[in-house]
Amino acid sequence: MESPDLAFTLAYVAFSLCFVFTPNEFRSAGLTIQNVFSSWLGSEDVGFIQYHVRRTSITVLVHSALPLGYYMGMCIAAPEKNLGYIHQVSDSWRAFLLLSLCIQLTSWTLVIYWSRRHWHNHPISRALQAHIQPPHPGWGSVASSVNTEFRRIDKFATGAPGARVIVTDSWVLKVTTYHVCMALQTDCHVTVTESRQHQLTPDLASPAQILTLRVDSINPAVRPFDIRLLSTEYAELREKLHAPIRNSPNVVIHQTMSELFLETFRAQVDLNQPYTLPSGQEMEPCIGCMQVPANSKLVRLCQAEGRWFASRQDQQRPETWLSSRVPCPTCRARFCILDICAVH
Repeated sequence: MESPDLAFTLAYVAFSLCFVFTPNEFRSAGLTIQNVFSSWLGSEDVGFIQYHVRRTSITVLVHSALPLGYYMGMCIAAPEKNLGYIHQVSDSWRAFLLLSLCIQLTSWTLVIYWSRRHWHNHPISRALQAHIQPPHPGWGSVASSVNTEFRRIDKFATGAPGARVIVTDSWVLKVTTYHVCMALQTDCHVTVTESRQHQLTPDLASPAQILTLRVDSINPAVRPFDIRLLSTEYAELREKLHAPIRNSPNVVIHQTMSELFLETFRAQVDLNQPYTLPSGQEMEPCIGCMQVPANSKLVRLCQAEGRWFASRQDQQRPETWLSSRVPCPTCRARFCILDICAVH
């Protein structure tokens, strides 16, 4: 049978790792800095910058208290060690206690220094000071600009709370555990530097491609930073991002599952027997989008109809899409992709 101190050590290490690198289960249970201290942090929507100044500060204090928490927990889990009596403990435990107290004291000193002059010394405030230029006379004015744009519903936002990417009309923001990186869109350019294929992801049932983009600013006071997002979110990012995006050599951005299907769908239809439209006959509008003339026969199919075809498939089994049958959108007769002819 395991000793109580070993069992507590393993449990505390696991808890600490999950508390720092928060998994979805801890977020669902509310075991996060944002949830535990929500009453003090306030609303992110009301004051984005102020919220994260407080969040990063309390995160430093809480994380630095974990070693001291372990020592205090061991006082209860292993009373035979007499850890509550400093003069009776071994040199190793005394050194650990001293190190824990030093880490905690250093973190408090750092946060107190950050809070001076209305948080003027905080790293987020210093990052804002790098963007002081007309029409912003001070970092508080820059903060107000970020807060205002964050409240807009048309912003791009993705990622977990500890690694969020936010793009507003003027700003590119990366929210991390201890900091918020930021760059003006007018001052930066973005480069796709890496892509990685992941077969298993906690939130998706299908394989996912993770893109790494480097944000560089012409402002020398702004340090470059990397952002990561799914390849399926890349198109939405490009719509919101006004800064130029460059692709590094040998970086291939995969399409979404629907886009891949439409591309394969069109290629397969082109292999079928084409249909020659008789002279004087006009094609009716596409039944899928009603915007352009249909470009195929039998089901009057166009690209929008391809999306309709894809929407009728089992989303968890994309390998069966091309071989399946779906009901016609008009007569409900079932057909397969071989029944579709391109109109020439």
